[in-house]
Amino acid sequence: MINKQVASVAEAVADVFDGATVMIGGFGEAGSPIELIHALIDQGATDLTVVNNNTGSGEVGLAALIKAGRVSKMICSYPRSTNSTVFPDKYRSGHTALELVPQGTLAERIRAGGAGIPAFYTPTAVGTPLGEGLERRTFDGRDYLLVHGLTADFAFIRARAADRHGNVVYSKTARNYGPVMAMAARTTIVQATAVVDVGELDPEIIVTPGIFVQRVVEVADPAHESELIAAGVSYP
Repeated sequence: MINKQVASVAEAVADVFDGATVMIGGFGEAGSPIELIHALIDQGATDLTVVNNNTGSGEVGLAALIKAGRVSKMICSYPRSTNSTVFPDKYRSGHTALELVPQGTLAERIRAGGAGIPAFYTPTAVGTPLGEGLERRTFDGRDYLLVHGLTADFAFIRARAADRHGNVVYSKTARNYGPVMAMAARTTIVQATAVVDVGELDPEIIVTPGIFVQRVVEVADPAHESELIAAGVSYP
């Protein structure tokens, strides 16, 4: 089996290319892979399409990536949330486009993409501006909209622990989008608080199998978004 551990976050994101679609795990602060995002800012890739639950907070993590002008499009459910000060300006200026997706639909679009399902029907957003332009069909007297599955070139995932073969376990709600994003990306990069030897993780508790993971990097003391924001940190 391949040892998927890499030495640094810089090495982990080195081949992210201009114009790539990047799925980034996290539900607000929970599960946000801040170190991978900051490494991507340092790496310099631009014109990115980013798939995330929201658009980040303060001027760290995803918000810092947007502030740096690297994101040309956001696909998300909550473009405006607490401490979300960067994205609104980028959106109003026309620099960063927005595809607004209801949260459950976003999760299912990612899951479908990872499962090889190109599209599916959902009743969510029927009769709203989000449904405009989408194909509509009626099943058993109820209207549904056709939406497409989502895939990505890369996924950035934060985990509690991973082994060198890429098997992953998460910390409680930090799990959120991680498992489905790992399945939907061509290259999944995991930052784990601990990278352990093969066999140290109980196979019964592994959530994301190593078949869906291409790289693992240890970040033993990951940053916490709320603490950085409270300290007034702006990256870089």
